[in-house]
Amino acid sequence: MNKTKQSILHKDGVSYILPFILVTSCFALWGFANDITNPMVKAFSKIFRMSVTDGALVQVAFYGGYFAMAFPAAIFIRKYSYKAGILLGLGLYASGAFLFYPAMLSGSYYPFLLAYFILTCGLSFLETSSNPYILSMGTEETSTRRLNLAQSFNPMGSLLGMWVAMNFIQAKLNPMDTAQRATLSESEFGAVRDADLSVLITPYLIIGAIIAAMIIIIRLTRMPRNGDQNQNINFIPTLKRIFSIPRYREGVIAQFFYVGVQIMCWTFIIQYGTRIFMAEGMSEQEAEVLSQQYNIIAMVLFCISRFVCTFILRFINPGRLLALLAIAGGIFTLGVITFQDVKGMYCLVAVSCCMSLMFPTIYGIALKGMGDDAKFGAAGLIMAILGGSVLPPLQARIIDCGTLLNMPAVNLSFVLPLICFVVITIYGFRSLKG
Repeated sequence: MNKTKQSILHKDGVSYILPFILVTSCFALWGFANDITNPMVKAFSKIFRMSVTDGALVQVAFYGGYFAMAFPAAIFIRKYSYKAGILLGLGLYASGAFLFYPAMLSGSYYPFLLAYFILTCGLSFLETSSNPYILSMGTEETSTRRLNLAQSFNPMGSLLGMWVAMNFIQAKLNPMDTAQRATLSESEFGAVRDADLSVLITPYLIIGAIIAAMIIIIRLTRMPRNGDQNQNINFIPTLKRIFSIPRYREGVIAQFFYVGVQIMCWTFIIQYGTRIFMAEGMSEQEAEVLSQQYNIIAMVLFCISRFVCTFILRFINPGRLLALLAIAGGIFTLGVITFQDVKGMYCLVAVSCCMSLMFPTIYGIALKGMGDDAKFGAAGLIMAILGGSVLPPLQARIIDCGTLLNMPAVNLSFVLPLICFVVITIYGFRSLKG
């Protein structure tokens, strides 16, 4: 059969359409969590009168949960099943979302970090389960295309998360800017803070209820047991085996830098745009909301580009396309650094088009041919999401400097994303040799 005509959701006469739809919906759900959270770095910094660096602890807690639970999730999935991993992931996701209510009552920043951590422990289970599960729902020849198709629905959830953050959080917070909040007395500050926190938690409570409903639907649906037959753990020997494969080992490194560049570009677009638009005479809140609108445009382009790139993969080697997009991303990032007006914002939006293919393609290349070892291989790639916890705080420290080398520090901070694109380019070209 011609590979370009081959169905990507059938194997040996079995259709995986319904399981694919249900698991793919989880991709949208964790996309929502990721991208309602990115603007919260700026929101928490304002609400609690903190620096950008302190606000970036949101990302440390958020992506730290991915790192902490990836291999425990792999062990759990190996012992039980992909379906069990998805259900436990959804349960932790809902629990973390509901913990926003007691965090609000505390009036403190750190309980929110705990809620984020628990929520993303659930996302770690979800991603460790869902990605290799999707790879198994058809032939190996079509696995990267299938994962790219499923991942195409992730930015739809991300887009919704951004829209909710802009319209139901950022636009409804008290309009006082950071300088005005700094002049408030403790009692006045407490009243404003508590009102803002009650606004912030509402979307999280609603998504928690939606996740609870999703748990019931998946629990009652019969799901295939692809790759669930081998329940032997053999943790250390399996790790040695998979990390001895250069394509996999280097894929984990590339994924670390990819997630870092994604989170940096989608988080600090708010700070980048706020500086530009306040210089044009806007208030801080107006500038933040407009910056988030640009972020939404970036996500729309990311989503469109994902579908386009999934189609192009029918004709171009995944590693080659990955490298070409990383080169284009690096060129646009140079524009982000160099331009100090709205042209830099246009370049930052364009970067999202280049990133659209990267996560699932690195994932598919790294896990190709692993068979049942894909469960542990997936865990290593999910642990690489730690890049979203490590790199944004480094960029935040640069931004907090205000001005560096006679340039706005927020511009210069995008040297870090540029380095990430260089690493991804190298991996794309090296994968062509494997």
